Amino acid sequence: MLAAIIWGLIQGLTEFLPVSSSGHLVVIPALLSRFGMEIDQPDLAVTAVLHLGTLVAVLIYFREDILKVLRFRSEPEGGKIALLVGIGTIPALIGLPLADTIDRFQDSVTNVGWALITTGLILVVGQKLATGLRTLGEGRIPDAVVVGVAQMFALVPGISRSGITIAAGSGRKFSPSEAARFSFLLGIPAIAGGGLSQLLELDGSGTAAGPLLVGTLVAAISGYAAIALLLAALRRVGLIPFAVYCFIIGTVAIIWL
Repeated sequence: MLAAIIWGLIQGLTEFLPVSSSGHLVVIPALLSRFGMEIDQPDLAVTAVLHLGTLVAVLIYFREDILKVLRFRSEPEGGKIALLVGIGTIPALIGLPLADTIDRFQDSVTNVGWALITTGLILVVGQKLATGLRTLGEGRIPDAVVVGVAQMFALVPGISRSGITIAAGSGRKFSPSEAARFSFLLGIPAIAGGGLSQLLELDGSGTAAGPLLVGTLVAAISGYAAIALLLAALRRVGLIPFAVYCFIIGTVAIIWL
């Protein structure tokens, strides 16, 4: 049960905060083991359901945008959102054949540490670019392509999906909050696809229902809180605090783990 709560928190918070959920799934176990606390990596059943928890969080938070998409015939902005998200998802699909190479990358905590430091640098650049005022309704196909290509690089463990896509959106002169909005909406197919692919690989998991339910609930609640926290942080302090955190945790992973 404790493991389910911990993995639910990690998945929920780091899926949306620009600090890399995949990187933390590698670094946190190594860090805990340093303190004599051995927690098993979540199996496919737990990971898949945790993804569903974070999916619920983003669907609830952006329910108005989801409804606009469903009513795209009468809601022009809904059609625009669907188009941008659809085009932005294509580059990540192209990168899926590299999954085996990516899995080998995360076998090394040091590799993930360097990737986290790279995420910190991306966030610093993203903050420098955060001067635009464009809204998502003003988005165009080239914007979706650029942000989608950026999301493809987040397949590397330690590269934050939300961080790199927000930075790319800022580079396209979206306002920080609109860049984050696009990032989260673009994450819906990625999160759903990740959870579904893991569910399809299951072959009769023996994981107890209780821990699965608790982990999912924790992931959903913490994910919702993480979205609200990031949007508030973008308005007040920007991406730099998250960049500093990535530099610290990346350095710890390289030197100590």
